[in-house]
Amino acid sequence: MGISLAVSGMVMQTIFKNPLADPGILGVSQASGFGAALAIVTGGGATIRIQIFSFAFALLALVLVLSISRRISDFNILSLVLACMAVSALFSAGLGVLKYLADPIDQLPSIVFWLLGSLAGTNWDVTIRTLYIAVPLLIFFWFYRWRLNIHAIDQEVAYSLGLKNNLETYSVLIFSVLITSSIIAISGIVGWIGLIVPNFARVIISSDTRKSMPIVMTIGGIFSLVCDNLSRALIPGEIPIGIFTAFLGSMLFIVLLLNNKKNMI
Repeated sequence: MGISLAVSGMVMQTIFKNPLADPGILGVSQASGFGAALAIVTGGGATIRIQIFSFAFALLALVLVLSISRRISDFNILSLVLACMAVSALFSAGLGVLKYLADPIDQLPSIVFWLLGSLAGTNWDVTIRTLYIAVPLLIFFWFYRWRLNIHAIDQEVAYSLGLKNNLETYSVLIFSVLITSSIIAISGIVGWIGLIVPNFARVIISSDTRKSMPIVMTIGGIFSLVCDNLSRALIPGEIPIGIFTAFLGSMLFIVLLLNNKKNMI
């Protein structure tokens, strides 16, 4: 989970040229939350059903974002961001409606607990299903890290260096969304990993993705393990891991802002 979300955040920040971008910028988190809530409201809290709905609506959000963006402009970062905002708002509104319609005794607590992020429902079957998607994509990004730097420069210069068309950019975004949605489908919405870890890696080493991606993978994995251990060990009942990733992530982000000796962009 930690490695996948951190790598996805790094890819998003590089393509969008924005250090505040994270896997949720394409509406993936909101769409996954809507899908999970819809599964709980319409058919109970079966894990496999929640995973399928969450994954399907994350892909639907990506299709909507890319379709709207292409209608606005052939490929433009601003049009892509505007499409993301619109799709995110749409699914956020739908999630609010489902919360209102959910049974406050049985269904609403399940929705809220899932939205906070938790690994309580994971087992080997769930893990293996996720590995089928996550591992090949992580291998792809590992070897692609040499070329990922091209996306961080101006479009005209990128074309001169071999980025001939927008198909490659769209493909990388799709792979990033796939790996994110596969994780969110089992863990719920776990924020801040994709935002804070890439920025932390840039401060430690550099913005060169060839050097920073191994650091991103390492820190992402360690950060998620620390948060998960805290969520399971502090009290007898398990605390949603999303609470700890948000708390620790925000604290680290404040530290980076106060001690920013390098350019984070």
